[in-house]
Amino acid sequence: MKHLVEVEPATETAGPAYRNARAKDGLLQPPPGLNSCWDIFRTAVEKYPNNPMLGRRSVVDGKAGEYTWVTYKQVYDVVMKLAASISKSGIKQGECCGIYGANCPEWIISMEACNALGVCCVPLYDSLGAGAVEFIICHAEIQVVFVEEKKIAELLKTCHATSKYLKTIISFGGVTNDHKEEAKNHGLSIFSWEEFLITGGSHQVDLPEKKRSDICTIMYTSGTTGDPKGVMLSNESLVVNVVGPDSVLQYVGEVFDQDDVYLSYLPLAHVFDRMFEEVFIYHGSKIGFWRGDVKLLVDDIAALKPTVFCAVPRVLDRIYSGLTAKISAGGMLKKTLFNIAYKMKRDSMRKGIKHEKAAPFFDKLVFSKVKERLGGRLRVIVSGGAPLAVPVEEFLRVVTCAYVVQGYGLTETCAGSIVSIPNEFSMVGTVGPPVQHVDVRLESVSEMGYDALSSIPRGEICIRGSVLFSGYYKREDLSQEVMIDGWFHTGDVGEWQPDGSLKVIDRKKNIFKLSQGEYVAVENLENVYGVLQEIDSIIALYMLVSKLLLSSRG
Repeated sequence: MKHLVEVEPATETAGPAYRNARAKDGLLQPPPGLNSCWDIFRTAVEKYPNNPMLGRRSVVDGKAGEYTWVTYKQVYDVVMKLAASISKSGIKQGECCGIYGANCPEWIISMEACNALGVCCVPLYDSLGAGAVEFIICHAEIQVVFVEEKKIAELLKTCHATSKYLKTIISFGGVTNDHKEEAKNHGLSIFSWEEFLITGGSHQVDLPEKKRSDICTIMYTSGTTGDPKGVMLSNESLVVNVVGPDSVLQYVGEVFDQDDVYLSYLPLAHVFDRMFEEVFIYHGSKIGFWRGDVKLLVDDIAALKPTVFCAVPRVLDRIYSGLTAKISAGGMLKKTLFNIAYKMKRDSMRKGIKHEKAAPFFDKLVFSKVKERLGGRLRVIVSGGAPLAVPVEEFLRVVTCAYVVQGYGLTETCAGSIVSIPNEFSMVGTVGPPVQHVDVRLESVSEMGYDALSSIPRGEICIRGSVLFSGYYKREDLSQEVMIDGWFHTGDVGEWQPDGSLKVIDRKKNIFKLSQGEYVAVENLENVYGVLQEIDSIIALYMLVSKLLLSSRG
């Protein structure tokens, strides 16, 4: 397996431990001087003070204008004011501060103020209801919450239970008199963004020393049953991961840099987006925020002109469906030309020719129109969060004129730990080899017939490295279930490919066993049927599974 090097031999129940061949002399380490997430931002301000950092679109009379930007130095000045106000409110290093709302500049500024003080940032999922928000505030003993203005009412609904811990609420925008009255009834202080910024006054903050082992954030995973689990991520987990994406792009002689532009729309409450935003902050890049409406996403892309686009398969499925529908509606001549161009370029790429050399004539004549619809500057598309259907991945690799890579990781592994190599068409349908900061091995799952020691190694994906989480908050029992001898057991089943890439093929849990003894993985069915326009809802998928189960009994 040319992209791997063996670092430990197989055991009776597990295959060999492998790492990326480029890390044969040692796993990637954090850059010198980076000991915390605060250092990522602080050093970026020192290197790129006048670079635009955070951008949003102004809306006037219902019409969105161009992006307007604040620089790294301007953001830093607000962060320090906010840190002074947080410090004056009484919260101490190591205690928890919540952030509740959709991505926006205030989200990042609040996060960086927490990083400055060594306060543990706890995102509250924008998609979760009051029950989960209430649980997280109480479980993490959160004292201060920054909240999107339209989420204030939902947050206040939890105060009958959370006011034991929660003392201060700060809106990303304004607050109404009704909000103030209700907060007062619960013994809480509530501030608008501008009001809270001035509460610190001239208070000088002596920033504490931060260690790599300090917990930087607790990210609660919703799970499928029971209460959410708080995944503790240390500074070390995040700063090690900062260099991971560059190590992937270096396969094609490129790196991320200050000229990159990133669209922030995936929830910052999830590690996938949080990690990439840290990467672009480190490089002094631009981060532009969407308007929060998926129907306006393509318009935001056109205005921002991002160079990097991260997405979950559901978003890429929509892009795929939209593009194919537009091609079908374009008339016989255009459709025929597209199909000829597509087949020629795809066939060349399948032979190993890199995308930029596979069909340069058709790139200019046909595929440049697709590229323009995605802003015109896109060079990298990253898919994560779930398996990307092969037809969608192939299509995007051909028509976008960009590197399309698929990654695998969990909150517990601090996002992408296994990522496909750019411009390697043979890796379509896989998540590639391990990134250069982890070791990976497969463990046999005998009850499902997966043997990590067979000629085609299959088994549970296990990951080891300094990027791993520090355990589940207040749930040592659950931590011990998944962390065994330094290996994190993901619960996903993988298969090594001959070139050293990994294919995720199944899940140990969330499976149905048919009456004839066969297993059906819901994720696999979703992947197959999710690209069909006729199936627009996950409910339809579960109905399909139900019918399958009923028919198997007949």
